[in-house]
Amino acid sequence: MTDNTIVADQATEYGAFELKRLYPKHFSLGMAIAVVLHLFLIGTYIFIQAITRDDENNIATVRILKYSELGPPPSLDNTAAQQVAVTAPVAPTVGIPTPVPDAEAPKEQTIATQQEMNKVASPVGEGNGSGGVQITQDLKVEAPKEDEAPDMNAFTPVEKQPEVVVHPVPVYPDLAKRAGVEGTVFVKILVNKEGKPIKAVVVKSDSEVFNQPSVDAALKFVFTPAIQHKSPVMVWVVIPFKFKLNQ
Repeated sequence: MTDNTIVADQATEYGAFELKRLYPKHFSLGMAIAVVLHLFLIGTYIFIQAITRDDENNIATVRILKYSELGPPPSLDNTAAQQVAVTAPVAPTVGIPTPVPDAEAPKEQTIATQQEMNKVASPVGEGNGSGGVQITQDLKVEAPKEDEAPDMNAFTPVEKQPEVVVHPVPVYPDLAKRAGVEGTVFVKILVNKEGKPIKAVVVKSDSEVFNQPSVDAALKFVFTPAIQHKSPVMVWVVIPFKFKLNQ
């Protein structure tokens, strides 16, 4: 058993001689791989720098110029632009008066003074310096106009609508009673600031025989006045009048 063990150890012998024999091979392989890897990294870096430099060169530069710095526009016929000659400023010259005959001299003109102009352009009143004004001209003061009645078809805003205080019943026409006619009449009433009707207009009617009795009854109504901004105002209201026969 001891012999077999010795033979196996000799067959698998590995030491300094083997390392010396394999060292040049592995060293050369490692150096080749390192050189290739470094060349690849260096080439990649150079390639990226070249691409970045091209992009920077392609960036357009914009320069803002004032209108005064712009030159003349190019000619349409491709000819050289003409240079405009700019003359240097010249000092003004003072004229020397020369005598002329009296016949050729212009007529003398009188210019109004500031005081004379103020008198002409002064208002109708004169102040005495103490704040008071003396009126030297009659002023026309128009009397205030009475409140005009609002348009019948226009909307009149009110805070409080008129309320019926007295509601008279219209008279049923005898002709309508005998004929058995019934209907409804809508009357628009203009109520003044005192709550009294001053005008009545029929706006819708089922039969003309009921129109006049409805207007007569409408003019006898009594209302509370309409209120707008805590003041009475004139306003139109619509009141229906129904005519029905007793069954």
